Amino acid sequence: MKPRSGARRLSAAEVRLWRSVTQSVVRRAGAGVLPEVAEEAIIAAREIPQVAQPIEQVAKTLAPPPLAPLETRLRQRLARGRLAPEDTLDLHGYRQDEAHRVLRNFLTRAQARGVKLVLVVTGKGRSPSEPGVLRRAVPMWLEAADLRPVVIGFGEASATHGGSGALYVRLRRKERKSGS
Repeated sequence: MKPRSGARRLSAAEVRLWRSVTQSVVRRAGAGVLPEVAEEAIIAAREIPQVAQPIEQVAKTLAPPPLAPLETRLRQRLARGRLAPEDTLDLHGYRQDEAHRVLRNFLTRAQARGVKLVLVVTGKGRSPSEPGVLRRAVPMWLEAADLRPVVIGFGEASATHGGSGALYVRLRRKERKSGS
């Protein structure tokens, strides 16, 4: 079978992948026949040793990097008052959907301004046994993939900045566009 003009040949790895995907497919009654892969590509695929990665390894390479905990020295400087957050966001009074949007906007604006450390006040909740909705949700939002380009890491604030009802958030430097 001659390839169309402009079409490229499948690599041996692509042929192996296609075969592994279609191996368990059952053809529906009355479905048309698909064109076969070029015989020479199949022969080439048999000659190349298998080097496919397990799905777990592929998933790990695609996952965003883990968040870094706040360094002990940074925590000490914050607790002793030698360093202060550069900006603060108080989420008291916001509904959960509003708070998520406000948090995302606040962090991206702070990153654009070159801010390195911010304080996000969530509130403690009604009691220690019943933590607030935002106190539980904000850490999950900070760990989410959509904020990974912005957030390096976060940790509970010292007592002087709100304790368990607030979080220090370290921000990444804004990536500079080349050529500007």
